[in-house]
Amino acid sequence: MRVWHTESSLGWGGQENRTLMELEYLHGRGIEVAVVTPPGARLAARAQEKGLPVHSVPMGRGLALDSLLALRRLFARHRPSHINTHSGRDTLLAGLAARSLWKRPHIVRTRHLILPPTHLATYTWLPDRVVTVSQAVADDLAQRGVPRARLRVVPTGVDLKRFDPAQVTPTLRQALGLAPDVLLVGTLAILRNKKGHRDLLAAIPRVLARLPQVHFVIAGDGPQEAKLKAEAANLGLSAHVHFLGLRRDVPEILRALDLFVLPTREEALGTAFLEAQAMGVPVIGTRVGGVPETIREGETGLLVPPHDPERLAAALLELLENPGKRAAFARAARPWVAAHFGIEQMGAGMLAVYEELEKSQ
Repeated sequence: MRVWHTESSLGWGGQENRTLMELEYLHGRGIEVAVVTPPGARLAARAQEKGLPVHSVPMGRGLALDSLLALRRLFARHRPSHINTHSGRDTLLAGLAARSLWKRPHIVRTRHLILPPTHLATYTWLPDRVVTVSQAVADDLAQRGVPRARLRVVPTGVDLKRFDPAQVTPTLRQALGLAPDVLLVGTLAILRNKKGHRDLLAAIPRVLARLPQVHFVIAGDGPQEAKLKAEAANLGLSAHVHFLGLRRDVPEILRALDLFVLPTREEALGTAFLEAQAMGVPVIGTRVGGVPETIREGETGLLVPPHDPERLAAALLELLENPGKRAAFARAARPWVAAHFGIEQMGAGMLAVYEELEKSQ
């Protein structure tokens, strides 16, 4: 078995992280792997740091015949048994290149988003299987015309070795000059409209009216950063809301929190909730996309409607004013993630998809 991945994205996020985790999982089990990206992709750099094979192919706009032919030559020379594509650009190019071969590889398309597909044929015709990161994404694609027989659900896993509260010493309170007994609520996500940060800011005054000692941290950067900081200042929240910027010490930040909250308005799965729970932190999320699949409502966290600061504030107060419930949620959180969302479960699920395709020959 030779499993290759293609990714046209140059950036780094949950999608690219999942791809790298799968590459490492398969490589660790003796399976030949490689990743194909355009020059300058951050996924390529991180794969090289791990000692994984990387191939660089420009992936231009449109049909990009040069790119398509380069991919076809690469596949013909190395003969991967499976190709897993991830973004629309590489799916179109790599899928067509692979299908043009006389003895073609199996084609898997992984869907990381819950949005209307740009090209439905990249789900209904090009791939042999479509893997989705949640049942919600699979249901969405099925409603749009992708045959359910083609769909497989393999949730994204969490690195439980990295996200292990026993291995992390929290220092965030000290860095912010906060007392050890201050209640700290946090969120970590790119600062985009769809993540619901404005709903959180709107909910905070309701929380502070009853619990004026609570502090909030917002980690991440993005296009809404300046607007969110200005809104926090306009609401008089600057003393209680701390913007941390883009951080790489995510486990350390999570370990310092009493509660994690992300009132996202759109989410294919919600790995941020899984990472927080893996660190033993109770969570509050929204009933959108795959988020309800990541939280055991009433056991590891609470769910609220999106776009609803009032209900969000009520959920925050419910947990902040009830330390016993918070502690019970925290105890249940990591075992829940370990049982269902570890890298082992994700890797085994993907391996089962590849083996299924081999047996179907």
